[in-house]
Amino acid sequence: MSDLFEASGIHPPDAPLADRLRPASLDQVVGQDHLLGEGGPIRRMIEAGRLGSMILWGPPGTGKTTIARLLAKAAGYQYQQISAVFSGVADLKKAFEQARVRRAAGQSTLLFVDEIHRFNRAQQDGFLPFVEEGVVTLVGATTENPSFELNGALLSRSQVFVLKRLDDAALNQLLIRAEAEEGLPLPLTLEARQALLALADGDGRYLLTMAETLFALPPEPLDVQALAATLQRRAPAYDKSREEHYNLISALHKSVRGSDPDAALYWLARMLNGGEDPLYLARRIVRMAVEDIGEADPLSLLVANAAKDTYDFLGSPEGELALAQAVVHLATAPKSVGVYEAFKAAKRAAAETGSLMPPAHIRNAPTKLMKSLGYGKGYQYDPDTEEGFSGANFFPDEMDRRVFYKPKGEGHEEKVKARLERWAAMRAAKSGTS
Repeated sequence: MSDLFEASGIHPPDAPLADRLRPASLDQVVGQDHLLGEGGPIRRMIEAGRLGSMILWGPPGTGKTTIARLLAKAAGYQYQQISAVFSGVADLKKAFEQARVRRAAGQSTLLFVDEIHRFNRAQQDGFLPFVEEGVVTLVGATTENPSFELNGALLSRSQVFVLKRLDDAALNQLLIRAEAEEGLPLPLTLEARQALLALADGDGRYLLTMAETLFALPPEPLDVQALAATLQRRAPAYDKSREEHYNLISALHKSVRGSDPDAALYWLARMLNGGEDPLYLARRIVRMAVEDIGEADPLSLLVANAAKDTYDFLGSPEGELALAQAVVHLATAPKSVGVYEAFKAAKRAAAETGSLMPPAHIRNAPTKLMKSLGYGKGYQYDPDTEEGFSGANFFPDEMDRRVFYKPKGEGHEEKVKARLERWAAMRAAKSGTS
């Protein structure tokens, strides 16, 4: 019976609120105007009367399944749905055979594959001949980055459309429809209603599930505290092994590099709230200290390592404050990639020059034979020189002197830069090249 209701677009009265409020047309879909609105790419497909295979990529509760169903309806295609979680090879073969029979009868099939990234590479390859022959128009839905999770061959035969998480305006539209469906307002104060939108975190289906719980309560409005006691806050959408992890750590690192302590603290909190391993964050903070700050503020490396040690000692949640302190220190420190760039250049030079020996005067001379060969001859101990600087050559004799480290002049490096410039002038004077 439920299949008959679904096919007709009518839902039984005891269906969940989210099902009863499923849009009946693409115009009723909220929050995806960039795809479905005037001039949007999916809208243009409908107007042209021909659908192409596509991948709908977006967070949960943004309308992927609904859009696929309504696309089939608008284009006059037969809608067929399978889930990669529950379907195997036999289910795929059956779906393709049914689509082939329909095609022979002049009926096109839109095959919607939910969680398409769950199919392995071989199973994904199995779609290719049926998509190429036009047996099915494939619409795949995924919450994961298609670039990482889907075969290149399948992606090349599909357009990828990115669905946005629902903003507060779109979520509020859903609440207004829910209130009209139920015939009564949500029992919430204005502040609690805003808090409910925040709890939904861009997921329309989750919002309507929470609203359904609230409609069953007495009509007295709940404030924010009462709402929090009534509804369980869910964990934020965050997968430590997938794209969201890399997006957020990139945001944290670039906020520190961009000297924005407030944004850096926000992304640090987002990752910790999502369950990220604090020691992973500590390692990344140490990397920031050596990669983006370096000699502009040598103390940053000590602070970063101390934060790691502090977290090791205290654990969560107290130790997380040390990470926050390190992030603020690094974000507010002067920045320099002088050492980072110098080491990369030195490594390239080392690879180019191979096995050149050090000049004889700085070679180790533990034996008489080595001394007789000139090892260590003429070496000057710099601290004993009048100026504390000998100006000697420390590069291989066969290699011209190169400058790898070029201080940027920020923070501590301002003094380092002046010192190196003075030594360069002294070196040139001693060698007679000034």
